[in-house]
Amino acid sequence: MQKISQGSRQNMKESPGTSRICPAIKSFFSEKVSGICISSTKHKRLDPKLERKLMEAINRRASSGQRTFRSINSIIMRFPHFKEGLRNIKQVFEQYDEDSNGTIDRDEFNKCLDDLQVHLTKKEKDDIFQACDVDGIEGIQLNEFIVLLCLVYLLMEPSDYATLKLGSQHEATFDAIVEAFLFFDKNGDGKLNRKELVKALNDPSPWEKSPGHVNRKRFKEMDWTNSGKIGFKEFVFTLNDWVGVSGDDDHAHFK
Repeated sequence: MQKISQGSRQNMKESPGTSRICPAIKSFFSEKVSGICISSTKHKRLDPKLERKLMEAINRRASSGQRTFRSINSIIMRFPHFKEGLRNIKQVFEQYDEDSNGTIDRDEFNKCLDDLQVHLTKKEKDDIFQACDVDGIEGIQLNEFIVLLCLVYLLMEPSDYATLKLGSQHEATFDAIVEAFLFFDKNGDGKLNRKELVKALNDPSPWEKSPGHVNRKRFKEMDWTNSGKIGFKEFVFTLNDWVGVSGDDDHAHFK
């Protein structure tokens, strides 16, 4: 997080009994969170069959009863850890971007999944590739690759995790992302609606509650199709943006 000058510390002094607000949390509850550049002509939903498979995987996780996050603040405080974990995936990306052009094409993507020993049908691979290529540029870029691998990880059967050659650090990051999604997805059906989002943002906490107009803005950031429902894919893209994975400024979202 940003270093706070002595003068700033003095300005942050509170009256007795008042909780200090973490800068990252205060920033999240402001309107200063950039949107994601999505090409409307390139945006593609997952195939319904694959979408159901994804929702079933989320439902299994929800049924386990394990919960890592108890409040939105606990998620926001983990932003630096999310960012570090997701940026480490850049090494995997560069390994399979064989022509070093900043994108992974279909052949490079298929080789990546083969090496990771991920077992999906050709149709499933093609569908995930198309659904994650959202910026209008042919090929998968780093931020899209992060989402793509997270989807692949969640779609795998738990019995296959032992053979997945992704690395425990990356798996732990993806597990934390799934848990963050489940914090919002109160009923575990694999979709978020506005009511669930608002409830999650306004759960009792010692920090501060999110104003209504910010709740609407946060929901709009994720609801790409204006359907009133947010899928896991859209959530992961938005989380990447919230933590600033793609930004050059390490503190872009902690202003």
